[in-house]
Amino acid sequence: MKNLSLKKFIIKKNKKKIFTPSPSFPIENLYGLSSNFSRGDFDFELQYKRVINKIKKLSGSKNLISAQGPASLAIEIGLFNFVKGNVLVISTGFYSDRLYSILKMSKKRYSYVNKLEKLEYQDLNKVKKKYDWICACYTETSKGFKIDIKKLKKISKKTNSNLFIDATASIGIEDNHNLADVISFSSCKSLFGLTGACFVGYNLKPTNKIDSFMLDINSHINKKMTGPNSTIQSLDFVLKNYSKFRKGVEKNKKYFMEKYKDLTIYPKENQPNICTYINAKVKPEKNLILYKPRIKSEGSLIFHLGSGHLNKNITSINKSIKIK
Repeated sequence: MKNLSLKKFIIKKNKKKIFTPSPSFPIENLYGLSSNFSRGDFDFELQYKRVINKIKKLSGSKNLISAQGPASLAIEIGLFNFVKGNVLVISTGFYSDRLYSILKMSKKRYSYVNKLEKLEYQDLNKVKKKYDWICACYTETSKGFKIDIKKLKKISKKTNSNLFIDATASIGIEDNHNLADVISFSSCKSLFGLTGACFVGYNLKPTNKIDSFMLDINSHINKKMTGPNSTIQSLDFVLKNYSKFRKGVEKNKKYFMEKYKDLTIYPKENQPNICTYINAKVKPEKNLILYKPRIKSEGSLIFHLGSGHLNKNITSINKSIKIK
């Protein structure tokens, strides 16, 4: 350890070839770390504002709160504090269906949701009647499927509905998040930070009164609890060079799509940058970490976030993937 530079040490420790939604461990995660405190620490307050402003820009949201926890927490905060009335969930897989389950809890616990419906994505053009909210998952990682958010926004406008988006696997590496009225996401996956922070971006005032200290968005707006300070710091230098990370993912996605074009099943407009579903099984290998979806799948989901994917040697990294 004494004779190794920090960068070489991290590279040596990270020999796994990661093809999962978990990001790599970019050395930039460490550059912003230091002792910190939420109140009275002037340096950290500046750093926090800098990071939050960059995330707001990526999200297209006028307002943004951070909290300690996974994206699931941000989703609950977003849904509980904003979504009410007649609600439609667009079903694309496991994670969009989880939005439906959380809204069922909200309906039972808080009674802000009056009527809750679910519609398959392929039936989107059948939406005619007015809803107060339409909720969807931008990139459904259980299936490697991306919705057409512009199309969804047109429908929300036509039906005079607000739009909630789960942006956990799309923030930063997909465009047009500004089309959503409320979005929720986390620090890891496509933001390339450490785990432990989640965010809710919103362009509307929260309307629902929530009888929970942790789930009430006002607790986070007013910073009534310790925030995800170290995780926020881990994002500082990542976001300074964020275009490099996005380009790395896009480059790897392009290479993978060209190589395995005969095995893909979704059209280009439904292909997310974060991953690719192929209609085949990948051979397991030592140090090759593949994604295990939360639902049964006949094929394989290959994610494009791993550290090896962000350097120039994309070809050699993808040679690790061998089809059965």
